[in-house]
Amino acid sequence: MAKAIMIQGAGSNVGKSMLVAGIARAFTRRGLKVAPFKPQNMSNNAAVTADGGEIGRAQALQARACELRPHTDMNPVLLKPETDQGAQVIVQGQRVGTLKARDYGKEKPNLMPKVLESFHRLASGVDLMVIEGAGSPAEINLRRGDIANMGFAEAAGVPVVLVGDIDRGGVIAQLVGTHAVLPPEDRDRIKAFAVNKFRGDVSLFAEGSKEIARRTGWVDLGTVPWFQDAHRLPAEDVMDIASRGDGRVKIAVPKLSRIANFDDLDPLAAEPDVTVEIVEPGRALPGDADLVLIPGTKSTIGDLKFFRDQGWDIDLAAHLRRGGHVLGICGGYQMLGQWIDDPEGIEGHPGRHAALGLLEVGTRMQGDKRLAEVTATDLASGAEVRAYEIHIGRTDGADMKRAWLTLEGRPEGAQSPDGRVRGCYLHGLFSSDAFRAAYLERFGLSGGMTDFDAGVEETLDRLADHLEAHLDLDALYALAQEV
Repeated sequence: MAKAIMIQGAGSNVGKSMLVAGIARAFTRRGLKVAPFKPQNMSNNAAVTADGGEIGRAQALQARACELRPHTDMNPVLLKPETDQGAQVIVQGQRVGTLKARDYGKEKPNLMPKVLESFHRLASGVDLMVIEGAGSPAEINLRRGDIANMGFAEAAGVPVVLVGDIDRGGVIAQLVGTHAVLPPEDRDRIKAFAVNKFRGDVSLFAEGSKEIARRTGWVDLGTVPWFQDAHRLPAEDVMDIASRGDGRVKIAVPKLSRIANFDDLDPLAAEPDVTVEIVEPGRALPGDADLVLIPGTKSTIGDLKFFRDQGWDIDLAAHLRRGGHVLGICGGYQMLGQWIDDPEGIEGHPGRHAALGLLEVGTRMQGDKRLAEVTATDLASGAEVRAYEIHIGRTDGADMKRAWLTLEGRPEGAQSPDGRVRGCYLHGLFSSDAFRAAYLERFGLSGGMTDFDAGVEETLDRLADHLEAHLDLDALYALAQEV
């Protein structure tokens, strides 16, 4: 039977996803068959799975750490925010609808059977399940019907390790305060704690760890220093997107309000001669950018308005007058066209919306979602790329006659007559070293491209080494229970 352990956080963004990836890689290297699991995730940065669904990007990275292909069972419930009050609900990889937060709260208990079904199906083929919680169990107002933290731990019968984030301060209060507010049955399910993201001399926190252990009765698994290479792993949370690099080619990326699948940026940011500058709302697009990359979005029509509200449409026109280049991916591609037609009101009020007008194409929103892993070819260089599609809407128009990719024997993408404005639906293009090198040649870069996939693998191994050195993994494994 598989053993299982659940990593929960004393707050959001304490580093749970990265810890699970590192723990998974460490035990995989020890010869165990390991699988990641997250009952419920909320993220617009999704990955397409081999079984034709989608899961959170973090679970795809964790699967890679386990040397497994991503599967929908690894993240059976995925919430993709579309507005401040509503989110698209994905169950076992497939869209089931859009719900407001209050309505989703009522629906959660009905999702637990699906969550447990995925969990036990996945557990049946592995030695160890490393489970990631969401948010914090201290949010006791959400305990009823919970499927993300203690509700799942109770239903599946798994022990919990609670992680605190010392970098944001108050870690003793985070951990001891969680102990104080939890009901006894949930408190007893937590067997150990760890402190993450310590900067400096770890020994200076020894008395703090002892105090947490004394006040909670939980086992101290260790204090984990800040992992310096964290930025080399694909980020899932939009809060983790940051400008990177000091290279001679600058790529400006407007930070859309519903930015999605921004893992497209990671391979570019890994290049030493490339600067990826994330442009925050309220700031102008930089005048010295070589390329403006408009990323994917969970709400194309809403973010089209958001783009204009920042004045970025004016900045983009000036960028093109200076001879700059523009690339739109997925939702960004749709925004570059002449119009977006939404007759069914999938993204809000039904109607046709004027887009940025930089490509002679138009998009019609449709209810069916395209989810697929694909292989494409760059027509200019012949480079083959493995990519994925994850979108609603169909695009057509004159500039598609100047497609710059082929996909399964058909043209893909569109470009302006001068080739300086391009768009396509394919995410993950830049993960191909050959394509990335060919694309960046137009900006004067040649040779010396990084091996992106090898870099991710090396970073996962360094992360596992880091946890082997600072976290008591033997004690953690001993705490895991059979499920």
